[in-house]
This record gives sequence, C-alpha cells and structure tokens, in this order.
Amino acid sequence: MLENTSKLDRRSFLKKICNLFSFIGLFISMVLYLFYAFPKQIKKKKVVYVYACEEEDLPVQGVRKYYIDIPLHEKAVTKKTFIVNTGKELFALSAVCTHLGCLVSWYRHENRFRCPCHIGQYDIRGNVVAGPPPAPLDRLPLKIEHQKVYIGLRI
Repeated sequence: MLENTSKLDRRSFLKKICNLFSFIGLFISMVLYLFYAFPKQIKKKKVVYVYACEEEDLPVQGVRKYYIDIPLHEKAVTKKTFIVNTGKELFALSAVCTHLGCLVSWYRHENRFRCPCHIGQYDIRGNVVAGPPPAPLDRLPLKIEHQKVYIGLRI
C-alpha cells in the first residue's frame, strides 16, 4: 500500500503556521522601518518677511525686544524676537531657547540672554555662554526697505 504523503501531521502544520506568522511580522517590521527611516521629503518652510518696526525705532546700541504678529491659518500668532545692534552689525535673533524651546529674555545689566527654564545663557550675539543649550540662538534674516524693518520668519 502506498502512503498518502500529502497529509500534514500536526507538527509540520504548526511549523508552517509559525513560519508564516514570522514572515508576516518581519515584513511589517521592514515596512515600518523603511517608513520611518526614509520619510517623504521634509516639507521645507519658506521664509516670510514680516514687518517689525520703523527704521528710526531700531536700537542705536544694544538689544530691543519686538513682538511680531503673524497671520497663520486664519488666526494671529505672536512671535517674540530681538534686534541687536552691536555698533558693528545689526541682526535679529529668535527668542526661542535651543535647549527646550522656552523663551529667553534679555538682561541688560548682565549683558546676556537668559532662559528661565534651565538657566541657559547666551551672549549678545546669541552664542551659548552657560547652561545646557546645545546651539546658539537662531539668527533671523533682517531687511530694511523704505525705512521699514522686516524680519524673516520660517512659516
């Protein structure tokens, strides 16, 4: 008599089921890895120049704080920025600490920007002086047209 070799015993059946689930798990893991490792091209934010002040209102020496209203998605968002005049150069700095995103303040008597969250400190040019911030404050593009000062913000 010939034996029927097409029958699967329990052990072979379970082995095939385990192999199938392992393959499915591996396939899903690889797809997820590829999805997170190689995301679609990151959408680049464009620079939008927003009115900050009149040219005559710029600081003659030192730092001045400005609050800029930006229309974003049908509502206004206020951004805090600083315009710095060192006597040799004029530039704008973001008020966002590079450590955890808290807003820094300018302390004129110390000649430093300080973050209230984790005691991060920056000099007048925005370079890290003390504390945990990993990078200097972001410099923002600044332009003057027709006696009006505009600061470039990434939106």
